[in-house]
Amino acid sequence: MTATDPTDAVVRAYLARHPDATVIALGEGLENGFWRLDNGRLTWLTVVPPETAALRRMLLPDGARRRTVACATGGHGWLDAVREPWRGVVVTAPGVLTRLPRPAVRALVAACAERFPGGALVFDAPSWWAAGLADAHPGVAAVRTRRPAGPRHRLPVLRALRPVVWEVRFAAERRRTAGTRRGDGAGPAA
Repeated sequence: MTATDPTDAVVRAYLARHPDATVIALGEGLENGFWRLDNGRLTWLTVVPPETAALRRMLLPDGARRRTVACATGGHGWLDAVREPWRGVVVTAPGVLTRLPRPAVRALVAACAERFPGGALVFDAPSWWAAGLADAHPGVAAVRTRRPAGPRHRLPVLRALRPVVWEVRFAAERRRTAGTRRGDGAGPAA
C-alpha cells in the first residue's frame, strides 16, 4: 500500500466524516495502515488468522487505539471486537474477498451491513461479481469504484492491470423490500 492507494483515500474520506470511527483491516498481516491513516482519534482493529496474530503482536504490539484480533479468514468473530459502532466503522479487505467463496463474501457483506449501519466496506476486486454481491443486500446504500490518482493510472493499458477498489456504503436504515409499507408489519419500518 502507498499513500496514493485508493483504499487509503476512501478510508481518509470516511474518517473526515467520522473522525472517531473504528477502522477494521481484514487480512492486514504486517501492514502499517494505522500509522499511514491515524488521525489521532480513530480506533484500529487488525483482523488476521491466529498464526499471523501472534507474530504481529510480537513485532507490532497492540496500543491504546490499535488492537490485533485473531480470527480465521472469512470468520465473523471479529465483529464483536468493535466496541463503539455508533461512532462509524469502515472495513478494509484488500485481497481478502477474492480468496473467499461467494457464500462467504455474501455472508460478510450481510454481517457488516447489519452490524455497522452507516459504515463502509472497501475492497479490491478484478471483476464485477463482488460488487454485485454487495449491491444485492438490502443494507447496502451504494457501491462505487475508486481508482488510484495520478497520470500513470489514466493510461488504459496500465489501468487494466490494477484491480479496481470498491467502496460499499451501508445504509443507516435497511431498505424496504417491494410490497412493504411503513408500519404494516411486513417489513422494517423506514
